[in-house]
Amino acid sequence: MKQRERLSTTERARNIFVGKARDLKDEHIFEKVTLVAVLAWIGLGSDGLSSSCYGPEESYRALGQYHGMTIFVALAVVVTIAIISSSYSQIIKLFPSGGGGYKVATKLLSPNLGMVSGSALIVDYVLTIAISVASGVDAIFSNFPPAYQSYKLTVTLVVILILLLLNLRGIKESVFSLMPIFIIFLLTHAFAILYPIMFHTREFVNLVPDASTQFKQASHSMGTFAVLLILARAYSMGAGTYTGIEAVSNSMVILKEPRAKTGIHTMRLMAFSLGLTVLGLLAAYSIFHLKHVPGKTMNANLLEAMTEGWNHWVGEAFVIITLLSEAALLFVGAQTGFLDGPRVISNMAQDNWFPRRFSVLSDRLVTQNGLILMAIAASFILLVTGGNVVTLIVLYSINVFATFSLSQAGMVRHWWIVKGKEKGWIPKLMINGLGLILTIGILLTVIFIKFTEGGWLTILITSSLIFFVVRVRNHYERAEKLLGRLDHKMLKLVEGAMHSWEKSSSAYPEINPEAHTACICVNSFNGVGINTFLKIREDFESYKNFIFISVGMVDTGTFKGEEELQNLEENVKSNLKKYEDLARAYGCFADSYYAIGTDVADEVKELSKKVVHKYHRVIFFVGNPIFARPSSLTRMLHNQTQLTLQNRLAHKGFMMVMIPVKLTSD
Repeated sequence: MKQRERLSTTERARNIFVGKARDLKDEHIFEKVTLVAVLAWIGLGSDGLSSSCYGPEESYRALGQYHGMTIFVALAVVVTIAIISSSYSQIIKLFPSGGGGYKVATKLLSPNLGMVSGSALIVDYVLTIAISVASGVDAIFSNFPPAYQSYKLTVTLVVILILLLLNLRGIKESVFSLMPIFIIFLLTHAFAILYPIMFHTREFVNLVPDASTQFKQASHSMGTFAVLLILARAYSMGAGTYTGIEAVSNSMVILKEPRAKTGIHTMRLMAFSLGLTVLGLLAAYSIFHLKHVPGKTMNANLLEAMTEGWNHWVGEAFVIITLLSEAALLFVGAQTGFLDGPRVISNMAQDNWFPRRFSVLSDRLVTQNGLILMAIAASFILLVTGGNVVTLIVLYSINVFATFSLSQAGMVRHWWIVKGKEKGWIPKLMINGLGLILTIGILLTVIFIKFTEGGWLTILITSSLIFFVVRVRNHYERAEKLLGRLDHKMLKLVEGAMHSWEKSSSAYPEINPEAHTACICVNSFNGVGINTFLKIREDFESYKNFIFISVGMVDTGTFKGEEELQNLEENVKSNLKKYEDLARAYGCFADSYYAIGTDVADEVKELSKKVVHKYHRVIFFVGNPIFARPSSLTRMLHNQTQLTLQNRLAHKGFMMVMIPVKLTSD
């Protein structure tokens, strides 16, 4: 009784914090979990906009005493945003089902390069979460005395936990809850950008002439090449500004149909808002000749300089509201990491680069395992770096340009292959070619500048992840070879009996609810299931009724539309029909039950009730593949579904027997 109460309390708590399970049979289910362009702009574009809270600052500070040339860096950033967003719009058209940098590099270059791109993206999204939340907390603590700075790391970790809970509830719910923050940020920062232009028009108009004058003076004193290096370093230090541009192409599956059209519309909103914000802020820094103040962000300095002649209370209120909106939007910017990071992981899991459990959806239809992994990884990075934004920025932006470069290279190769077959291929090739040159140039510059400052750590972390995923892929390939041999052996063993039965006109054996009944949990029609059936017939001769139950697993690969779910259901029914024919070929009564869901164990538990209600002497069975040489990877990568099933059925008072199926290379 106490156990039931405890479980009931757990379920109630989960429903409060995460929400009730979604119904896959709801005909409006895809409308409830997908986003229109404006909502996608909020959920995915917030990363780019939030980077305006630290990217422009890093560029401006890198210029040092030469901040008069800020406008040159600002214009270069805007051009870069335009080129990268245009090239990614072409990726969206070519890959409307999504996948982003991972899928583009996998399909257009090679699976191994796709793996490198995906690994780089995962690390980048972990850093996106870490730096966005840390910068947000910095913006909040800009309003507090230095004595409170010691609490920043604790607050940062709490914010990550809150964002995790929001995302566990669902994509749409998390975006809706954060929409007011996004709107307040847009309004306050639009004013912060327009105010200097309107009330300091002369300084704004003279930005380019003044920058040209300072460039000539600096070139005369230290040489043109040295000045260009200063500009290049400032440009590269703000490279974090571009992260998030690729987010739409990675998350096409969460966009409303027609996805390509929605994706391109979202991309345009992102590029326009980001370019305008970065240009406006850098111009404002230069107009007010701002200098770095320890413990305060550059935007905080800008707001204080703007409101210096205002009414004290009005000015202070505006500064606080704007900084709070910045902090809040930085938290929203972490959404991109929570939305896209698990998506990349699930795509790689479907291709066996990651443990397959990361492609599984929760009953809220989100990639729960991936979300938890991203939160843990981001928290770990924050603990290691102490939540220091400057340190995090050094680690940041290297990986995203590796992915940018691979994506552009894949697109260039694609347009070259289809030349002459597709109209307008030359301008498309030129756009992606320009994007390739630009992103490779930025990547090399960022690595050169940031490597000794700590960028080597990002490369080390990414290399370690690549080593891990290669080991995972190699293990799955070996396992699939062993399972393939078993499939071939078992299918060959039973094909004679099945062929003879199909040719005969034998009637189905009659049902006997009182007879011994074996209920076998199966997946596809494969060697494990066939071996389990034959082993039961051999060791338990009294069993004449054979019931087969199967669950169509809804994961990120199948949850893309109603057609995919229908195909999944048809595939499950087809496999069960084969098992029924197999049992009848051996003179046994056969029946089957199936369900479609996200949790195999829960669905099997519900199906077991139906079986026991109809057949009175039931024992449940499941095949359990046994590796001849188990390793730590074996235990980690194979999610022990059989043990979970056994435990769930035991709670219902049902007996389940696991039939060992040894996998050998013989």
